[in-house]
Amino acid sequence: MSEGDEESLPPIVLLGRREVFAGRTVRLTIDSVRMPNGAEVDLEHIHHPGAAAIVPVTAEGEVLMVRQARWATGGWLLEIPAGKLDWSGGTPEDPDHCASRELEEETGHTAGRLESLGWIWATPGFADEKIWLYLATDLKATRQTLEADEVLHLERLPLDQAVEQALSGEIVDAKSVCAILRSANRLGRNI
Repeated sequence: MSEGDEESLPPIVLLGRREVFAGRTVRLTIDSVRMPNGAEVDLEHIHHPGAAAIVPVTAEGEVLMVRQARWATGGWLLEIPAGKLDWSGGTPEDPDHCASRELEEETGHTAGRLESLGWIWATPGFADEKIWLYLATDLKATRQTLEADEVLHLERLPLDQAVEQALSGEIVDAKSVCAILRSANRLGRNI
């Protein structure tokens, strides 16, 4: 099936929605829907504002990664810098702006060049979180400014090593795997 064929497929129809929880990062609803096969089902739906994730590559060809404490996974994960879009003003923050902000907050660097690598669905089985991916180059050191719930250490990996770890399963964070591979492709690396 090609991309354009999706438009000819029957839709999923929302019949009703009940909010179960509204938190600082996500909302949870129970959505009653009619599936394309006619079945009516209740589905949990996590609503997320979206996020931006960045692969910062230095002039020396190193990726600035963060080893971050993640409560939900039970420990530390090696990831690329990322963060959620700010919706505090009632409208979503521009993903490009979010990427620039998160890059500086988490790594203490700004990018002279920020290139879009497209976006991905984080967990489409139950959540609507979209993550915009970026390649950041021409980096300049500034100051790291972490939030209270951000406990992380900056690590540098040669891009080729980051690609190897993404392919071998040593890097297990999905957004990081995808963005590293897309960045390497954009930079003409053989994957």
